[in-house]
Amino acid sequence: MGRRLFKIMLKAHQWVYEKTGGRVGHRLLAGRPTLLLRTVGRKTGQQRTSALTYTRDGADYVVVASNGGSPQPPGWLANLKARPECEIQIAQGTMTVSARPTLPDDPDYARRWAIIDAAHRGRYSNYQKKTTRTIPIVVLTPSPT
Repeated sequence: MGRRLFKIMLKAHQWVYEKTGGRVGHRLLAGRPTLLLRTVGRKTGQQRTSALTYTRDGADYVVVASNGGSPQPPGWLANLKARPECEIQIAQGTMTVSARPTLPDDPDYARRWAIIDAAHRGRYSNYQKKTTRTIPIVVLTPSPT
């Protein structure tokens, strides 16, 4: 599948997820669980939403800042670094989380990479092969209620 077609499919998936309030979209993209990450643009101050596949690691949610193996990380990563407190939506529920990007120097990076890469059938390893940058894993920890 071409990159352009894949981007169109991702946008359509996110649109369905948002427009149905999460009733449809949590598992729309190839059956993988998907969350909506809501960040604040570090330059614009406007809310940004990204649909991302995820996995669980205990109470945390884990996403990968792969950008499809592009040389540049996704824009949402810089937004999270500037303002780690953000919101995620899973199906119809929302929660505030604190984001923490991690790289291989984090003791849990390899373990988390193995979990999420296996859950996505090696997709992230394939993305890592396409780029020279190390792809960060982002841990989203729910805020205490």
